[in-house]
Amino acid sequence: MKKYFLGIDLGSTTSKAIIIDDNDHIIGRGITNTRANYTVATEIARLEAIYNARFSLLKMKLEDEIERKPEYRRYLKDVESVFQYLQFKRKLDRLNIQFRDTIEDTFNGEKKENISGYVDHIVKEIGPAILNEYLNGNLGQKNQFFRDIVSEKYNKEVNGLSKEYFEPMILVYDKSISHVENELTEYDFRELVYQSMELLNDKYADMEDSTPEETGVGFDSELNLLKGNYKQIYDSLKGHITFIANLDIHITNMVGTGYGRALLPFPEKSIRSEILCHAFGAHAVFPATRTVLDIGGQDTKAIQVDSHGLVTSFYMNDRCAAGCGRYLGYIADEFNISLNELGPLAIEATSEVNICSTCTVFAAAEIRELLNVGQKRSDILAGLHRAIVMRAMSLIARSGGVRNEFTFTGGVARNQAVLKYVSDLVLQNYGKEIKINVHSDSIFMGALGGAMFARRSN
Repeated sequence: MKKYFLGIDLGSTTSKAIIIDDNDHIIGRGITNTRANYTVATEIARLEAIYNARFSLLKMKLEDEIERKPEYRRYLKDVESVFQYLQFKRKLDRLNIQFRDTIEDTFNGEKKENISGYVDHIVKEIGPAILNEYLNGNLGQKNQFFRDIVSEKYNKEVNGLSKEYFEPMILVYDKSISHVENELTEYDFRELVYQSMELLNDKYADMEDSTPEETGVGFDSELNLLKGNYKQIYDSLKGHITFIANLDIHITNMVGTGYGRALLPFPEKSIRSEILCHAFGAHAVFPATRTVLDIGGQDTKAIQVDSHGLVTSFYMNDRCAAGCGRYLGYIADEFNISLNELGPLAIEATSEVNICSTCTVFAAAEIRELLNVGQKRSDILAGLHRAIVMRAMSLIARSGGVRNEFTFTGGVARNQAVLKYVSDLVLQNYGKEIKINVHSDSIFMGALGGAMFARRSN
């Protein structure tokens, strides 16, 4: 039986899971923003990593076929995207039920009827819009949380309502969403994959009836090959899917890390410091790394490592949330936008408003004052993002500065504005020759380090 190793990074705002094989190759990734119950968060992340691992193993099994027939690659990518949509849809259905319960318990009379009507309309709008983004867009590759996907659509609809209903509608959402995102739902992998393939059959059938595409800049050759080929691919994949669905992904050993590691249901020998794990994970992906910056949900860490990925020094801020992911969450709430919208809005700025307050509570008050005097949201956000990075730069300086390659890890590495300011300030202060590394798996570096420790201590 093949051995696999699990790393769990239980953060203050997100929990991540990585599954690796005997050669340290990542075969599964899972992530959740569940934080009300750490046991549930651990299990959700683990299950998501196992679903993802099954897709990875399916692609590995079909590697030769994919090499010969590139349309297989596109088909499997589409299947995985629709698989994620079906997970989303089940949660949306559950959220709709919770909406009704919240409205029933909170309002009465005409107001209750009107709010019910508005919520029904919003849910009916969200479903098809998200299906289209999974089927025909790239939402499946963005790894966005259920809360963020829904809140972006929900807030957009609510902003069009009268002031009388704005706050009640936000209240309904806030009281309902936590119930759903903190529920553990286990899916039947084979069932959901087959449902995904049926949905794709409808998509590809519609394409066959459409006018043939002309080759050009926007021409998708893999998708075009699927037009007349999807039925054969569907038939040939059934046996492989059954094999992968029945495969026992045996976790030989596991290690937990992260801000909440003490709460993990793991023995003490299976717990490692998040500083060690982030350093080890970053070094595994970028072996020339000597400086690591991890901006997580609750703290920021500047870490120096040697040529083996072992920590030589570090400096961290864990006394307050200012400058971390949770701080950005507060700011997003203050602006009534999703976390994913912060970075793009800040990038649009034409100037940076100076933010005096570093405390989360005082910064919120300062933001309201700045908005009242007419400052643009994008300029305020640019100032906030720069202030966050300046705090991180002071930690880097105290830890020993930047040497050789610099690697940025943690969830905040996904924020384009933070990345921009980090890159600019590192190059300005430590030289243009410094190589700056940011990876698509930056948020998983701690979990990766944990999985690698699990393999080595087996």
